[in-house]
Amino acid sequence: MTERQAASERGTKDRPWLMRTYAGHSTAEASNELYRRNLAKGQTGLSVAFDLPTQTGYDPDHILARGEVGRVGVPVSHLGDMRRLFQDIPLEQMNTSMTINATAMWLLALYQVVAEEQGADTTKLSGTTQNDIVKEYLSRGTHVFPPGPSLRLTTDMITYTVANIPKWNPINICSYHLQEAGATPVQEIAYAMSTAIAVLDAVRDSGQVPPEKFGDVVARISFFVNAGVRFVEEMCKMRAFGRIWEKVTRERYGVENPKQRRFRYGVQVNSLGLTEAQPENNVQRIVLEMLAVTLSKDARARAVQLPAWNEALGLPRPWDQQWSLRIQQVLAHESDLLEYDDIFAGSHVIEAEVEALVEESLAEIDRIQEMGGAMAAVESGYLKSQLVSSHAERRARIEAGEEKIVGVNCYESTEPNPLTADLDTAIMTVDPENEARVVTALHQWRDNRDEPRALDALSALKAAAAGDANLFAATVECARAGVTTGEWAWALRDVFGEFRAPTGVSSAPVAVAAEAGTPLAEVREKADRTAKELGCGKLRLLVGKPGLDGHSNGAEQIAVRARDAGFEVVYQGIRLTPEQIVSAAVAEDVHCVGLSILSGSHAELVPDVLDRLRSTGAEDIPVIVGGIIPTADALALREAGVAAVFTPKDFGITEIIGRIVDEIRKANKLDPLEVPA
Repeated sequence: MTERQAASERGTKDRPWLMRTYAGHSTAEASNELYRRNLAKGQTGLSVAFDLPTQTGYDPDHILARGEVGRVGVPVSHLGDMRRLFQDIPLEQMNTSMTINATAMWLLALYQVVAEEQGADTTKLSGTTQNDIVKEYLSRGTHVFPPGPSLRLTTDMITYTVANIPKWNPINICSYHLQEAGATPVQEIAYAMSTAIAVLDAVRDSGQVPPEKFGDVVARISFFVNAGVRFVEEMCKMRAFGRIWEKVTRERYGVENPKQRRFRYGVQVNSLGLTEAQPENNVQRIVLEMLAVTLSKDARARAVQLPAWNEALGLPRPWDQQWSLRIQQVLAHESDLLEYDDIFAGSHVIEAEVEALVEESLAEIDRIQEMGGAMAAVESGYLKSQLVSSHAERRARIEAGEEKIVGVNCYESTEPNPLTADLDTAIMTVDPENEARVVTALHQWRDNRDEPRALDALSALKAAAAGDANLFAATVECARAGVTTGEWAWALRDVFGEFRAPTGVSSAPVAVAAEAGTPLAEVREKADRTAKELGCGKLRLLVGKPGLDGHSNGAEQIAVRARDAGFEVVYQGIRLTPEQIVSAAVAEDVHCVGLSILSGSHAELVPDVLDRLRSTGAEDIPVIVGGIIPTADALALREAGVAAVFTPKDFGITEIIGRIVDEIRKANKLDPLEVPA
């Protein structure tokens, strides 16, 4: 009798992983409707996407929130929003994942209060808050507070949930965004594990958890990983993750219970690897990436969420998200995958790859520990510079054709795509009037709340932050008192301060050679000749990240390549207002301003930069824009005065730098330079 026949006769089949769709947009009401539709389609858990103001601790009426409200997720400004977000969804029965970090304590407090209002037993609430601030400093950019206070918030939240919401995963150590920022498999494992060690050490040393209860803390630590298209290597990576976690929890923390040492992780497969060119190819990429985290029973994900095929074009529609959910359901329910034990057990090829990953990752973990741990490696800039360097090396391989991407740098000819025949309807757009409605609703909330109670709650929060008390109780009272997201975060900013993370650009090594005859050498020659004709030592490029979009990978790669092409680069990092960008451009007397926006706020923020440049008499400075920008929006930006628009299909960074030189020459009325391709 075969194993399959035996499984069939026993009626045994492994339970499928939790199936989620990362979703949220516009308003709490619109997102609630979407959640209930997705659950009716067979989705087995919720994954909440919050908008950038919510993630970074700003209310919708703050200047930095302009253009960002409801774009990449749902705005949640106060308890009323959270009530509407989960209306008619019984939270005691739901498994909810919240991708939230700097403001994680605040959002969980709101969630807890709504659950209590529903009559739920909070000890039965299950779900996850991401709450991993280290990778925010390195890749995703929604950090608010410095590393020390951020680690305190994480520690307080872990100790509170273990005691009061014991089925909740208070932190999801997140390597997902590390890979998207350029991490190799070894870096992804090592940096995530170093973060986990920093968090567990902080909880242990806080004195809030008795030693005999520390295994309960370890048991609630989960991970959130990325899975790229190299699915064999990615599957080996997950097996290596599990082995290292077993070693760390047993040897460093003395956890004896094997259930508490179990490596538990959720996954979203790679999103930034999805292409704008021939986007239909993204479907098979998503399927292959999902196999990396489902094929091996011994390293299978507990929860999976898949991106949509059109994410490189813009915001996916509900139908696109349904397609991704159906991919999961077909694999889980139609295939025989869940009928077998681990199909890679005993493979010497897999074992050798896993052992190599374990050995190299442990060596990198030791290196980070010698620096003082993950937080010290963040503050020194070591981790960021390593990621920027790795990403630059990968981009160079793609541009050289060494790393092939179908439809991008090979097999580029294609038939017309009926899925994108009308690009304006191939993605979902957020109503531009939505932001004004959300701001009006916020003002109504403030006007109608018990103002003295809200002010008292904020005062108590500040007092707790200035001392050493656990901050969760004070945060829950803020939620009940009607405090807003921005008010909670500003109260803590007043005590903790804010943090601007290292950019990693100045210390990144050269990734692309500028030897004679190479494309970079030719662009460098163009830049040098142009600088001489303008009577300056070097061309100066300002790379700016307006608004709250913290995905800085593209901006960093442009900055590094421009530096290598002979530019003087002004890059001040993320989260700048148009006013700050224009002030820097004028003060530094730059020859070009490059703006990077992936959050969809380009329609509001880019024209503001153009207007401010004109008002200061600097309208002759060319402005270029890069990001996820639909075709219609790109046309509108060019009509508004933008010199050039680059989207994910423009993968040649050296070519982009060459175009920047061309635009500088055109703006300064210099004759074009012909340089061989």
